[in-house]
Amino acid sequence: MRRLGDLEAEIMDRLWTWDRPATVREVVDDINKTRPIAYTTVMTVTNILYTKGWLLRGKQGRAWLYAPVRSREAYAAALMEDGLGESKDRSAALRHFVENMSQEEVAALRRALRNMGRQAKPSTPPRSWSATR
Repeated sequence: MRRLGDLEAEIMDRLWTWDRPATVREVVDDINKTRPIAYTTVMTVTNILYTKGWLLRGKQGRAWLYAPVRSREAYAAALMEDGLGESKDRSAALRHFVENMSQEEVAALRRALRNMGRQAKPSTPPRSWSATR
């Protein structure tokens, strides 16, 4: 999986933080609080994220609403999996990764390993949804 570009990450961060569908206008207005950016630039990148399968979209009136397909945590996990894939010795890479974890993170990892397999994986949501939900 390819890491998100700067603007892609900025858009996804807002959508993950807001935890609700949003319009391009809302994203643009929020980014413009810290730096100027053109509506068309954000619209183009948001559409690219939709095309890549990162976003769902649905119509509300004349505007498109966008929402993330995956959680921020699922994205981080995919990046970690890619990082492991860079090593010829995944076990050694995992050991190095765990050595740099805090005690709280190690405890969370142990809990996750104990719970692995107890829960079914969630199904992938459709690429589009009804905005009237």
